[in-house]
Amino acid sequence: MMAIEYILLGGALLIFLSVLSSKISDRFAIPSLLLFLIIGMCAGEEGLGGIQFHSHWAAEAIGITALIFIIFTGGLNTDWKDIEPVLAPGLVLSTVGLLLTAGFVGFFAVILLNVSPLEGFLMGSVLSSTDAAAVFSIFRSRSIGLKGGLRQLLEFESGSNDPMAVFLTLGIISLMQTQQPVISLIPVFFMEMGAGLILGILFSRATLFIIKKIDFPYEGLYPPFTLAMVALTYSITNILHGNGFLAVYIVGIMLGSSHFVYKKAMINFYEGLAWLMQIVMFLALGLLVMPSGLLPCIVPGFLIAAVLIFFARPLSVFISLIGFDMSIPKKLMISWVGLRGAAPIVLATFPLLAGVPNAGFLFNIVFFVVLTSILIQGVSVAFVANLLKVSIPAKNIRRHPLELERCEAIDAMLTDVIVPYESSLVGKTINDLHMPGGGLVVLIAREDKYMIPSGRTVLKGADVLLVLAKSKDLNFLKNIISQVKEDDV
Repeated sequence: MMAIEYILLGGALLIFLSVLSSKISDRFAIPSLLLFLIIGMCAGEEGLGGIQFHSHWAAEAIGITALIFIIFTGGLNTDWKDIEPVLAPGLVLSTVGLLLTAGFVGFFAVILLNVSPLEGFLMGSVLSSTDAAAVFSIFRSRSIGLKGGLRQLLEFESGSNDPMAVFLTLGIISLMQTQQPVISLIPVFFMEMGAGLILGILFSRATLFIIKKIDFPYEGLYPPFTLAMVALTYSITNILHGNGFLAVYIVGIMLGSSHFVYKKAMINFYEGLAWLMQIVMFLALGLLVMPSGLLPCIVPGFLIAAVLIFFARPLSVFISLIGFDMSIPKKLMISWVGLRGAAPIVLATFPLLAGVPNAGFLFNIVFFVVLTSILIQGVSVAFVANLLKVSIPAKNIRRHPLELERCEAIDAMLTDVIVPYESSLVGKTINDLHMPGGGLVVLIAREDKYMIPSGRTVLKGADVLLVLAKSKDLNFLKNIISQVKEDDV
């Protein structure tokens, strides 16, 4: 038995290298998730590290645990107001679109790889899910902006389609083992999704009720409490034959759309936890795979990846979005951001544990397709967005030394207001703003420095005002500041 200090040393070094690799990711536009996988493979049995890791059960357990908190964090960072306009197309993509993708990939897998129809559809089901970890990571780490709610739609689809992929994967495995007809999955689908929806709503309300009614003695207790509630949501929902991933995502969205104490601190905690989960999950999956096992999968892997990226995903998107008022460039962008990541690799461990024939071959094919997807699609998201003319300048989120915890007891918000160069208020004082409703200019950011203003402080173009005020008063202030000088009209 290896001493604990050596285990901690190895784990710390792997996480340390993974965190440092994020700088390489930003500089050379390489998805950090790909680097995490490569580090894991290099540390594995056939790499420089020589670490032996053969437990499919452990890899699946790590992957499921990581996905739970990644999906929850994605929901926590999502405001219901942002996804409400894209709810209908998002749900269609995460259900009908995913089913079509699985079917198209499965059909070509039967033809190209000479596997049985059920084995082909199992491969399609495993590869059908747009990965939440990959999409959230690429969009949020690179601050990619897209027109017309495309980013919100893609993040919602990636966060909500894992339940369907899990259902299809487990359903096909069950059919292969029991020889039951495909139609038997229909009632199971509605039962699992319905239970996941109901339990997700119930657990989210219970979590909010406890947070608002019980005043914990320390701020640091709130993140562990919600962590326990998320774990309870997933486990109890699964025990009751519901879909735990769907329930967890709903809890995240409902908490993210509510106001409660220490919400900002909780979001910061879970963003860090989500990155740690991504690193650990991709390292574990990288350790599990044998590079020598990927060599025989190069040709079939490229064929399946090509079918998925250039045929199955685009065709399923265009069919699913029939009836929605959406331009062809937007549909093409949605098709291209069908990123595959850790979720398909985790799903590929299910057949291994179930003893499905050719499960090892399936796992290696899926791993190769994921590498190809991240390398081709993940690297080119910004380029394709510009090519299709659906990109917009991403909002530059400025970090201020002051933050206001938004809750129901505070009818105000702390937000940025930028003074344009052509504003009629340039050269005037803060007193000339005539702030309504007792609003305050708390700080002014000017040339990367902060200053505490007074009523006699003169405003300059490009000043960033940190304003504390009610929502309606902020809108009034923005209208005043946006007025153009008469000589500029």
